[in-house]
Amino acid sequence: MMHGRLRSYKRTDPADSEHPQLPVSVIICARNEEKNLEENLSLVLEQDYPSFEVVVVNDCSSDDSDLVLRQLSQKYPHLKVVTIKEHDRFKHGKKFAVTLGIKAASNEHLLFTDADCRPASAEWINMMQQNFVKNTEIVLGYSPYFRGKGFLNAFIRFETFNTAINYLSFALAGHPYMGVGRNLSYTKSLFFKNKGFASHIHIPSGDDDLFVNQNSTRENTVIEIRPESQVWSWPKRTWSSYWKQKIRHMGAGKAYKKSDKVILSVQAASAGLFYLLLFVLIVLKAQWWMLLGIYLVRLLVQLIVYYPTAKKLNNKDLLWWFPALDLSYNFFIIVLSIISLFKKKVKWK
Repeated sequence: MMHGRLRSYKRTDPADSEHPQLPVSVIICARNEEKNLEENLSLVLEQDYPSFEVVVVNDCSSDDSDLVLRQLSQKYPHLKVVTIKEHDRFKHGKKFAVTLGIKAASNEHLLFTDADCRPASAEWINMMQQNFVKNTEIVLGYSPYFRGKGFLNAFIRFETFNTAINYLSFALAGHPYMGVGRNLSYTKSLFFKNKGFASHIHIPSGDDDLFVNQNSTRENTVIEIRPESQVWSWPKRTWSSYWKQKIRHMGAGKAYKKSDKVILSVQAASAGLFYLLLFVLIVLKAQWWMLLGIYLVRLLVQLIVYYPTAKKLNNKDLLWWFPALDLSYNFFIIVLSIISLFKKKVKWK
């Protein structure tokens, strides 16, 4: 089982001499993120790392983000601000802002996160950086969501957990296919060698997962999931905002490599077919013990695999609600996939 790779994963730390603390540029794109910049940016600026800068791209903000950044710049000399002004005729997405941030970066190693994200520790940069040994050009980090009240919070965290298990396990199997921009690192030379986002600049989303999909290989990609290296944020608080976010992400998925789309489609279909089979058996009035047995066998296998992984990824509490969340998640993915086929226009913010 593919997900078993993450279950049994144990990091082997290379010798200190193999991962020198080279300069790093942290890049954050922010549009109307005044409050988040006030609350979170200092945690990035105060990382325990000998040589780094933080590049914040203030992308057409209409709030007081500029004021907040100017105040922080006076306190933190390693904060660099790139400002994009609104243009009446030229409209751009996040990829343009990310590209400007990369061009402004002084260092070869780039580390990405968002304005609403909080590093779990002051060792975040250091732990992500430690993975750049030998041929490494991409480091896939993990970014969980804070636990809150209500089913929506649990559902989003479960969806994020499932997504992480998948892309991290595939990376361990030598088949990396995506990453999440809340905690992602790659080299500047890789970005420019492959012409950045040029091949998918027409797609509003995908500055993270599409870039990884098109540039990652078995040899150049590793994962980092230690608790101190994780980056936390709050999930969407309304179903409508979450739906818009997922529709935007699905737009990028259409541009994945054909082999990846086939694999992911088969995965989604197999889970959906399992529940469809149960429904058909119920309609056909199959014996209750047979239905329960089929369901429990699958559930037991899932829990054996997911429990150790959930501990590693700080989502152990979700397993109490696993049956309801798994059913809801698979139904949601099917509906989302169908709707996204007809959705044409999406935007960053």
